[in-house]
Amino acid sequence: MKIGISLPVRELQDDVGAIKAFAQAAEELGLSHLRVPEQIIRPGSGPLHEPLTLMALIAGATEKIELVPSVIMLPARQTVLVAKQAATLDRMSGGRLRLGVGIGRDKVEYDALGMDFHNRGARCEEQIELLRLLWTQETVEFDGKWDQVSGAGINPLPYQKPIPIWLGVRGVPVPRVRRRIGRQADGWFILATPEEFPDVRDDVYREAESAGRDPASIGMEAGVAVVGPREHEWKSRVAGWRDMGLTHLCLRTLGGDIPPDRHIERMQQAVVELPAV
Repeated sequence: MKIGISLPVRELQDDVGAIKAFAQAAEELGLSHLRVPEQIIRPGSGPLHEPLTLMALIAGATEKIELVPSVIMLPARQTVLVAKQAATLDRMSGGRLRLGVGIGRDKVEYDALGMDFHNRGARCEEQIELLRLLWTQETVEFDGKWDQVSGAGINPLPYQKPIPIWLGVRGVPVPRVRRRIGRQADGWFILATPEEFPDVRDDVYREAESAGRDPASIGMEAGVAVVGPREHEWKSRVAGWRDMGLTHLCLRTLGGDIPPDRHIERMQQAVVELPAV
């Protein structure tokens, strides 16, 4: 099981130096990946940078750690532009991008971006198809319901052909989302509880098999807070997710009301205390 960590962007309070230092410290500790959340516009929001742009900064400040936006609201964005941005970031980082995508749940953001909130699930499925074509073919022919590309492509293509796409889902996903994961995703971010997870996983596996895919090829990642009200049980939660066969896990120092200058220290402590994985 690969262990990564969330970048506590809000908690670091728009301190670019602190953001870079946290990413570099995570890499030095041997953590496999760094996750960055998405928020474009929202009432009363704290400081949270656009993740693809922020990860370009981090790509230049690190050498090995995997970069994971988790997750961008794909249907709120133009597909071809996302393909270009992701390909650029993948090349700038030497092939270190794992793109987390989701559909979001806040109509305010879709309205502000001039996109349709109500077709976001179906559009996301079409977008994933087009993204993979744009990342693997120099010239693309695609005639979708929402996107059309004819005789054109992006240049340069990413190092990874295609870039891995992981789906973010909130809570227990509905059947259509389970189908989307099983049929389209390279992996998924789990927000269901450990008790809810097995039924969801089994449905995802069935969908993968029905689509002719190997279920074992689909990655799974959960998050565990090492601060806050559940801090006392974080080690047992890591062990529990490990025993359920997850491929990835993400530690979190965010949300625990610790001072900005203590996040690196808490990350270092957690890595030292980490149960065998």
